Amino acid sequence: MRVLMTGGGTGGHVNPALAIAGTIKQNDPESTIAYVGTPRGIENKLVPAAGYKLYHVDIRGLKRSLSPENIKTLFMTVSSTLKARRLIREFKPDIVIGTGGYVCFPIVKAAADLHVPTALHESNAVPGVAVKMLAPYVDRIYLNFEETAHCLSKYFSKLMRVGNPLMSAFSPRDPAEAKKKLGLPEGTKNVLLTYGGSMGAERVNDAVLELMRQYTSQHPETYHIHATGSIEYEAASRQFHELGLDKCPNIDFREYIYNMPDVMAAADLIVCRAGAMTVSELAMSGKAAGFIPSPNVTNNHQYKNAKVLCDADAAEIVEECSLDAGALNGIVEKLLSDEGEKMRESMGERIRAFAVPDANKLIYRDVLSLIGR
Repeated sequence: MRVLMTGGGTGGHVNPALAIAGTIKQNDPESTIAYVGTPRGIENKLVPAAGYKLYHVDIRGLKRSLSPENIKTLFMTVSSTLKARRLIREFKPDIVIGTGGYVCFPIVKAAADLHVPTALHESNAVPGVAVKMLAPYVDRIYLNFEETAHCLSKYFSKLMRVGNPLMSAFSPRDPAEAKKKLGLPEGTKNVLLTYGGSMGAERVNDAVLELMRQYTSQHPETYHIHATGSIEYEAASRQFHELGLDKCPNIDFREYIYNMPDVMAAADLIVCRAGAMTVSELAMSGKAAGFIPSPNVTNNHQYKNAKVLCDADAAEIVEECSLDAGALNGIVEKLLSDEGEKMRESMGERIRAFAVPDANKLIYRDVLSLIGR
């Protein structure tokens, strides 16, 4: 089987594509899988690390206001369409699978025009621009949320709810073994994991740095791992050193977490954004979480994701408009205290009820049917 995956820009688009690719490779070791992304996105690190050939198509979204950049974007759209057709003809895929992001459009559309079977996966409750534009042309649209079907009701016969595909390493694991694998300092009692997405978020980094100053630096028994995201790393790293936090042996300050399944398995508490893929990873891992939903997303879908879990007593929420170290301190002190252990266990059990463990298998079976196997 020859498979061309596409999706780019952020981990929320790239990771599900890699999870699908991994499932195909596991079931069909002779399969040939390649990936099409942008020259700038996180895929440039994640895809080669996963062992797949990476092709580039340069495309960006149009700005809402009149801008000279839009002229350049329109030119890039035309050139990317021509390049996408060449790629499809040269690679000769049996199927093309897209997981969102602007790069999806020229690749999946070119495949559909050339009568190659096509599929999309939409992880969020509200479909993205690329998925909406491609819906009339593709053969299948995999959904994580049932609610998404209302937005794509015209294409009901193409829809299939499967959940979010995840790497197999995201599953309940022994935290003690995971901690041992990370080689944490002697005396570590709790592991706190914080991050604001693959690209990063300034507000999250600022609040976490203050949390480190007020809480983590005063609690050597808590090992704190934080990922700033690629765009915000330089500025956050500068603050980190200015505050003298680099001298704290219980703080691990990074740009990105490449071994997320291991780190998540070791974590006792996770504070992060509430993107659909992140929520699915936490649910599969069964971890207590405090969510900081991004307000800069379509239809405020991250808040809606987090609210569903909060209403089920499976998570805590801190809205960005009220985000400060005090708010984070409240959650962290409560849940990492001795009394908080039972609360964390209860939250972990409740969030695990939202996991959809068969997503990868369902997608693989359907891919086989789409290519006639």
